[in-house]
Amino acid sequence: MSGSVSSTVPAITSSLSQLQALNGLFAIYKKQGPTSADVLNVLKEALLKEAGVKNPNPRKRKNQSLKMGHGGTLDSAASGVLVVGVGNGTKMLSTMLTGSKKYVAVGEFGKATDTLDATGSVTLEKGFEHITRLDVEEKLKAFTGDIMQVPPLYSALKKDGQRLSVLLKKGHKVDAKPARPVTVYSLTLQEFKPPLFTLDIECGGGFYVRSLVDDLGKALSSCAHVKELVRTKQGPFTLEEHALHEEQWTLEHVLRSLKTCSEGDPEEDHPKPKKVVT
Repeated sequence: MSGSVSSTVPAITSSLSQLQALNGLFAIYKKQGPTSADVLNVLKEALLKEAGVKNPNPRKRKNQSLKMGHGGTLDSAASGVLVVGVGNGTKMLSTMLTGSKKYVAVGEFGKATDTLDATGSVTLEKGFEHITRLDVEEKLKAFTGDIMQVPPLYSALKKDGQRLSVLLKKGHKVDAKPARPVTVYSLTLQEFKPPLFTLDIECGGGFYVRSLVDDLGKALSSCAHVKELVRTKQGPFTLEEHALHEEQWTLEHVLRSLKTCSEGDPEEDHPKPKKVVT
């Protein structure tokens, strides 16, 4: 019938009831600077305001008008894909934590920092002129596959209910967490312009790019830290195809990009670890 609307396309109405009826996963773009939690709160506030809620408090924990969470913290200095769960979709976020992720990381040889990235204070400077492209490619082989990795002190990991990074900033002494098993599916050197180098990484859950770059610097008889970090893929969500930018944080765009709880398993694309080919 002419002028009819397909029943498979939800009507776009800015109402709180429709917003609260959402159940599933979608991806947003996190810019450099704010924490992942801050970005999530901005998203919630934008959606609630659009739905007509006056003076929304996105940080409210109890009796929330909109149930929403993210699946995997991105460091403040990092940007890229942040997967968001809404409604019953928040129950699926654990698969995002353990699933496959892709990153592009720019590292810098010659300087180590306390946070292992460019936001920290320089703790060590060492020469890097002896490092060649072949040296880096050869060392990367040792960091591919199933490996053991010590997480950074400045991280979202917790001790006695508080994040290690918060405890450190408060002046508390924090012991390093023990090394734990992580998986690197692929690891390649994309660009080498000393002191800068660019890595393309695909890894599993619990992996820290900052620890990789720090360990790589040590393995090459120097030191290094992460200068820039972008997450380009998380589970089935990619930066180019799925991540909603801030101007797209509307109910209409969320409805269009939402993967509902019944739309398959986000874990379907786990690749097998492979060694770097030089």
